[in-house]
Amino acid sequence: MEFTTRRARPGGQRHASGSRLLVTSVLCSLVFVASVGCTSFWKPKSENEINDAKLLELKKAPQTPDLVRDAAVPNGLHPIQVDGVGSVNQLAGTGGPADPSQFRDELLEEMKRHDIKDPNRFLELDSNALVRVRALIPPGARRGDPIDIRVLAPDESKVSDLGGGWLLDTRLRRQIRLQQRMMQRSVHSGEVLAIATGPVVTRGSHNPGDEIANRIEGNVISGGRVQEDRLMSLVLRPEYQHVKVAIEISKAINKRFFFFDGATRRGIANPREDDLIELEIHPRYRNNVYRMIEVVRAIGVEPESSKTQGRLAGLAKQLSSPATAADAALQLEGIGESAVPTLLDALKSDDREIRFYAAESLAYMDREEAVDVLEESAREVAAFRAPALMALQELPHPMAEHALRRLIDSPSMETRYGAFCSLRRRSDAKRMLGGKSLGQFWLYEIQSSESPAVVVSLRESPEIVIFGSGVSLPLAKFLRGPAGILIKADPSSIDENGLPRRLKISRFQAGEEDKRATTSIAIDSVIAGLASVGAGYGEVIEVLRLAKDSDQLQGQLAVDPLPRSLRTYYRDGDDDEEDE
Repeated sequence: MEFTTRRARPGGQRHASGSRLLVTSVLCSLVFVASVGCTSFWKPKSENEINDAKLLELKKAPQTPDLVRDAAVPNGLHPIQVDGVGSVNQLAGTGGPADPSQFRDELLEEMKRHDIKDPNRFLELDSNALVRVRALIPPGARRGDPIDIRVLAPDESKVSDLGGGWLLDTRLRRQIRLQQRMMQRSVHSGEVLAIATGPVVTRGSHNPGDEIANRIEGNVISGGRVQEDRLMSLVLRPEYQHVKVAIEISKAINKRFFFFDGATRRGIANPREDDLIELEIHPRYRNNVYRMIEVVRAIGVEPESSKTQGRLAGLAKQLSSPATAADAALQLEGIGESAVPTLLDALKSDDREIRFYAAESLAYMDREEAVDVLEESAREVAAFRAPALMALQELPHPMAEHALRRLIDSPSMETRYGAFCSLRRRSDAKRMLGGKSLGQFWLYEIQSSESPAVVVSLRESPEIVIFGSGVSLPLAKFLRGPAGILIKADPSSIDENGLPRRLKISRFQAGEEDKRATTSIAIDSVIAGLASVGAGYGEVIEVLRLAKDSDQLQGQLAVDPLPRSLRTYYRDGDDDEEDE
């Protein structure tokens, strides 16, 4: 900066220019401010001010998402594996002593906890066997729900066959293996989540492959009971973790899904934290938790307004395209009653994929218009069979029951048995199935116009289902079964073709009285006769398999032919995957 001076006045005095006077004035002002102690120009913000700013930022809620799934992911959709160590008794000398091992120590500790006398001697008997026990608890399970159990004799045991044995009460826990020093592992067990007991059905009864391996592994069908309810929840993504967002999402869900607790209306969603929303299972989706979660996540968060009609129009357009129809149907199901006309229009589509997605959503909205399309889908399209049968099973309308009954006449074995299982699970259809208990299992005789067949189940329910009439066992000589079972022709009943009209069933076991029964050659009579001489479910299955392998069983034999879920549907092909 340049300064200029004027000529000196008389007396030798000189005057600074206006700019210099300004600089001097500013400096004086700063000195004055400093002298009075005001330093706010450069002092950093106080801790309280910073905390206030953070609080304001926290109070600022993120913008609510369009759909629940934009902000939340499901928690609790995976099955929980539970394990334990148990004992199988009532073996015909095929058990054996359990060598020292981690499993033996665990079982001894469990037996001592329940005051079992002389547990070491118990484990040395050849009528008993130490086994590892495992189960999967499905999502949404409630206390008391039945689950299937898997048993396996460990390598340390001398067991040769678990067939005919009974799994004693076994407590199953979730186990976490912890890595410790020196490459050692320890097992941490939690609370008891399931209790298992029941008759063992070995793999060897229906699968004659590796005889030894198949005899020491098996199932206890529906032999477990869940001890604790499994909770479902939604977890908010980090950018949406806010109390207001959790509340708004819960309101949107509860507007669509609710039930009455006595005289009180209560929604299924409960915001527990700013990042967690607990979900109850709606009764309508009790047997299809996965679909309920998908529908919940497809719900729109914004309240219904003038924009809703625009959204319905957009979803109707998406529903008309096979590539986007599945997701559009889920969103329409999430909207509820106002989406019913859109879904009904889609039932008239020429595309069977579009018709199926629309019918599936309508079924879970209790609309009987879905029945015909679901029946057609289950009969003709293997990829749609399992979800179509599930939708018909859950539809509380007599027309759904009649459709399932018609599907029992389908030529596809898995369609027939799948329709039967859906009927059995319906409370309003059990009366038409009949059935009788034969100790460890149920026997059903179902009329069908298709070729006669016998179906045995390996999951969910121990049952034998006879479809149609004419399945018989006309033995020319004899058939030797497991556990001392012998079936032979009654000589006094031989007809002109050399075939018997009656059979004699005997069972011989060491230390027990011989048991005998006389039956006709009809397979239902033979099965009842086997049960009367003390044959268990696994032993009856093995007799049927041996009869079929030797070409002495007249009729088809199928083992657990339920339709598979998650099949691939090929839009451009003539058909999808094989259905058998």
